[in-house]
Amino acid sequence: MRPDDLSVDGTQAPHISQDTRLDNRVIDLRIPANQAIYRVEAGVCKIFRDTLDAKGFVEIHTPKIISATSEGGASVFQVTYFKSNAYLAQFPPFYKQMAVAADFGKVYTIEAVFRAESTNGHRDLTEFVGLGLEMAFGYHYQAVVDTIGDLFIQFVKGLPERLHLEYRESLTLLAEDGIQMGFEEDSSTDNERILGRIVKAKYHADFYILDEYPLTKYSNSYDMFMRGEEILSGAERIHDPQLLVHYVKHHQINVNQIKSYIDAFRYGCPPHVGGNIGLERVVMLYLGLGNVRKATMFPRDPKRVTP
Repeated sequence: MRPDDLSVDGTQAPHISQDTRLDNRVIDLRIPANQAIYRVEAGVCKIFRDTLDAKGFVEIHTPKIISATSEGGASVFQVTYFKSNAYLAQFPPFYKQMAVAADFGKVYTIEAVFRAESTNGHRDLTEFVGLGLEMAFGYHYQAVVDTIGDLFIQFVKGLPERLHLEYRESLTLLAEDGIQMGFEEDSSTDNERILGRIVKAKYHADFYILDEYPLTKYSNSYDMFMRGEEILSGAERIHDPQLLVHYVKHHQINVNQIKSYIDAFRYGCPPHVGGNIGLERVVMLYLGLGNVRKATMFPRDPKRVTP
């Protein structure tokens, strides 16, 4: 039990390392300031649910054990599944897209996400909570971008209204700060932080949307940033089955392993857009914690699987 008398004698409290705190997490979580982090986290989930429910979205629950890798190039956890192998899901839009194809129209999930990546950075975890959504649209994918942008405004009502930039505009801002990038070059983490500082100084905004990311030409894809760090990636999905098969083969994914996914589009599917948000990263940036592990009750990374 925590003692009733929490008074101190005025001396400076000793520094306790993050690893020591995580190794003794139950004791660490008794600190009111630490508990407050997870009350904020719970509030973000509630706002996410309430906002999307009010917009007509349906919450669904999707499998976390899947038959094929869900993102080309990203590392996955392979697990033994009886007499064959399976994989832990890494935030795939597959099942949300299949729900859209089944005429649900607008769906969202709050779910565990797994990434077998060895990086130990301040914003990287091997397991985290993902807030994902998919939404059919009638005319232009920007309607969905606006929906997601409004969602973040609900998260951070104390911040100014969202700022919407095209990718080429971000290159201009970086160039004015002495950083040259080609229009087909993806931005590095350091450049994202610098852009966040520039946006804050010029537009007085902590949250902004970066749209029309380049592939061989500008694409219907977008990232959203809070205080210079990415918190969401999204794009208009391919809903034409023949084009989808072409890209599946291009990325050397076994078509037979995701046949049910491809078949969903053969039955007819409206154009749709989705996006995925890392809950802990949003809370880390909103509260200025500096490390995503401080926004994770029991974090998992390449060096930690306990407690």
